[in-house]
Amino acid sequence: MDLFEKCKLEPRVLEMREKGIYPYFHALETRQDTEVVMEGRRRLMLGSNNYLGLTVNEQIIQAGIDAMRQYGTGCSGSRFLNGTLRLHLELEEALASFLEKEAAATFSTGFQSNLGIISALIGRSDYVVCDRENHASIYDGCKLSYGKMLRYRHGDMDDLRNALEAIPQSAGVLIVTDGIFSMSGDLAKLPDIVTLAKEYGARVMVDDAHGLGTIGRGGRGTADHFGLANEVDIYMGTFSKSLASLGGYVAGSAAIVDYIRHASRPFIFSASMPPANCATALAALRYLIAHPELVDRLRHVADYMRDGLRANGVPFRDSIAPIIPIYTYTPEATLASARALYDNGVYVNPVLPPATPATECLLRSSYMASFTDAQLDEAIGIFARVLKG
Repeated sequence: MDLFEKCKLEPRVLEMREKGIYPYFHALETRQDTEVVMEGRRRLMLGSNNYLGLTVNEQIIQAGIDAMRQYGTGCSGSRFLNGTLRLHLELEEALASFLEKEAAATFSTGFQSNLGIISALIGRSDYVVCDRENHASIYDGCKLSYGKMLRYRHGDMDDLRNALEAIPQSAGVLIVTDGIFSMSGDLAKLPDIVTLAKEYGARVMVDDAHGLGTIGRGGRGTADHFGLANEVDIYMGTFSKSLASLGGYVAGSAAIVDYIRHASRPFIFSASMPPANCATALAALRYLIAHPELVDRLRHVADYMRDGLRANGVPFRDSIAPIIPIYTYTPEATLASARALYDNGVYVNPVLPPATPATECLLRSSYMASFTDAQLDEAIGIFARVLKG
């Protein structure tokens, strides 16, 4: 068999293109903002994770420019060798302080963070216990480790207990969960997870990619939202969402973070975050610390949108997150709805299998603190017209 036989596109991709409902790779021609020009037309951007709207903040942009001028375009090496800048250390110190942990370490991407943390910590006799709706990078981190992965039904604490019950008492155990689940906007049942972890002698790791900057005191995330900051052993997060850059991090005790620095293959063998990325993440974090009202504004935006959709009879799954999923159930209906919204000036992300079950496809809309009420009213009107028309 020819190795490249698998490279032929699936019939469903060709069919989507023929019908004009292929939803991927739309090209932006402007900054990532509340309004964008995409393929020659103005669209309201309801598909971005730029939750605090900081990608267009001039102060943060300038920090990136200044860092590039000072340090150049890249580090040309890993953090382990020649690729550590003073900027990396400043960012790690600021993150650890903000998250009220002893230490932090940065990775070049958020995806790489989960690969690096989990594969470093989980050995042959260890277990990782995962919510079924965890991010793909968590699953890939489990695959890269030498341990065994068990999954529990999404948010089902009885099923989590059953999984923990099946693990030998001699094994090391890490429960890993998204803080805010990226597609549904659900929050992890962290109080219950922490209670079960204590009962079974497990450790807890929270992927807070969508929690940092969106919930908790001043945007400190999911564990802080529940008052459990001291009960979660490991935080993981990204800079590509609220902090308007690219990269990721781990935060925890000094011993855990130092071990990961010396044992994580993705950390040791990847080039470090470029200077501009590092500086913009640090500037965005400092801006968030100085402007905690951004988190309140983001909550207002999401609540305003939910109220408007509810008033117009557009069904959605409720949450406190700046993510509002609108269930369209089948792939065909989802793609058709996404295309109609796009043509009417609203960009959202259609979510299809394997990211969802085949009968639970959805339109994922997400929001920025920088949206005006007038822009939200416009979006609500388009949703009502397209989805109910």
